[in-house]
Amino acid sequence: MKSNALLLLAGLLLLFSGMVHAEGECPPGMFATNPPGTQGPINCAPIPSYAQNQGQQAAPQTSPERWQDHWGAIATDADNGILGTSINTLSQNQAELTALNDCQAKGGIRCKIQLSYRNQCAAMIVGGNNKIFDTNPGTNIKQAVQTGMIMCGKAASDCHAFYTACSLPVRIQ
Repeated sequence: MKSNALLLLAGLLLLFSGMVHAEGECPPGMFATNPPGTQGPINCAPIPSYAQNQGQQAAPQTSPERWQDHWGAIATDADNGILGTSINTLSQNQAELTALNDCQAKGGIRCKIQLSYRNQCAAMIVGGNNKIFDTNPGTNIKQAVQTGMIMCGKAASDCHAFYTACSLPVRIQ
């Protein structure tokens, strides 16, 4: 008999708590949208900036990442042993023109583009008493040097990295 009385009491408490909500109270952070004196169920809506007033932060809006490409180039006048370079330019054309101008400014007469690279690193490996060279791109300097050393090593034994650089993308948003 006691268990039936407890069940009845629990049921009345649940019914009473439901009635209180139905009589016009909205949960914290919400307000009633019904006009005053309106009969029927209460409609609730969020209070603007309630979460901020409670010290909570709304979920941040994330925008997609945007990256700016960067180019680099290597130009040489092989006959005269002159190297011209460029890094971190915004276009392939600009990178190549800058490398050619750099080569010519250093005394190069027949400067020629050996390598253009975008969002990568590059290495120039020299060997054979500086008569053999190889230029290679890579995702990082180590990779560019390794590839160049393998290529140069097929023709010479005294290969070494003469020039390395990276032109990596930059996050702009």
